[in-house]
Amino acid sequence: MTRLIKVTLVLLAIGLVGLGLGAGWRTLSRSDRLEGRPQLVAPRVEATGFSRADRPREFRFPADYGPHPDFQTEWWYYTGNLTSVDGRRFGYQLTFFRRALTPPAERVDRASEWAADQVYMAHFAITDVGEKRHQAFERFSRGAVGLAGAASLPYRVWVEDWEVAQVADDPGVVRMQASLRDSTIDLRLVDRKGPILQGIQGYSQKGPGSGSASYYYSQPRLQTSGTVRINGESYRVQGWSWMDHEFSTSALSRDQIGWDWFALRLADGTDLMVFQIRRLDGTIDAFSSGSLIESDGTSQYLPLDAFSVEVTETWRSPHSGASYPMRWTVRVPSANLELQIEPHLRDQEMTLSYTYWEGAVSITGEHNGNPVVGDGYVEMTGYAGPMGEQF
Repeated sequence: MTRLIKVTLVLLAIGLVGLGLGAGWRTLSRSDRLEGRPQLVAPRVEATGFSRADRPREFRFPADYGPHPDFQTEWWYYTGNLTSVDGRRFGYQLTFFRRALTPPAERVDRASEWAADQVYMAHFAITDVGEKRHQAFERFSRGAVGLAGAASLPYRVWVEDWEVAQVADDPGVVRMQASLRDSTIDLRLVDRKGPILQGIQGYSQKGPGSGSASYYYSQPRLQTSGTVRINGESYRVQGWSWMDHEFSTSALSRDQIGWDWFALRLADGTDLMVFQIRRLDGTIDAFSSGSLIESDGTSQYLPLDAFSVEVTETWRSPHSGASYPMRWTVRVPSANLELQIEPHLRDQEMTLSYTYWEGAVSITGEHNGNPVVGDGYVEMTGYAGPMGEQF
């Protein structure tokens, strides 16, 4: 789903302050929120001069795995569900965000090798299901002197030593590495289904008007193997990962306060992505949508009236005080699909520079009259206050 609010309001705010690249940003006290850490308030960022997602485009792979710097905002979102050889279960998130500081026509060569026209942010999290422990970390850096960046041929995206990079000459195989404190992942991901275009041919409308959209594709079946190291112990793991890649020059409208995003992988080979954009008045925005992806890689676009998400239980965070949905029933009547979704661990709240919930989930249900199980990831934003109010 779109993470445009995250990047628009956070990446520039923290990136510019932390890197000394801009002014006009102010820090507010978070003493009544997350352990007194400061949060940042960002002004509206001018989008003039950037390319916009205003119509379907032709995607070209492997080039489109990499960056699209003429657009203001871009992210690569990896999540996965892993199991060790002795049955221990883990979830992980490794996500990279790029934000352009100046539009293409205003970029000039500057003498300093530290000069940058792109800022990057990354989030890294591990859920240890058995130990009921969730750890989350973040980094910010400028796209200069090799500190952070993204490339197409060969594909690579990184912030310092957190990295996803193409293996040898195969763009469908990548190695992922991230480590901080006592948490490490070193994983090999192999694409078994290929990139799936979301929305209408990869054009995902998020609101009214030209340009209120993103270009969006997913890799829902990345076969994953490697090592997770946590609390001084290493585990050989295998499982599946999901990757979302979006780029745009847009943001959600003022009356859109957050979203619920589901990336669900079923044992019968079917994959489902749906997102709901929530409005200030409590309703679900008509631009919410999704896709049903068959085992052979064919996909069906799902407008809002083609699926439903019913919340069956909630949970209040002891960290932010936010109340989140915590159990759901998702239905796609045209596919005879009904799924019950439950988190492996309730406390998978990401209490970083902004507060949201993203975590590993398990799935049970029925598909075409047959029982089905699966796993996936859910993301929820705006529950700790509308995204703009968190800053």
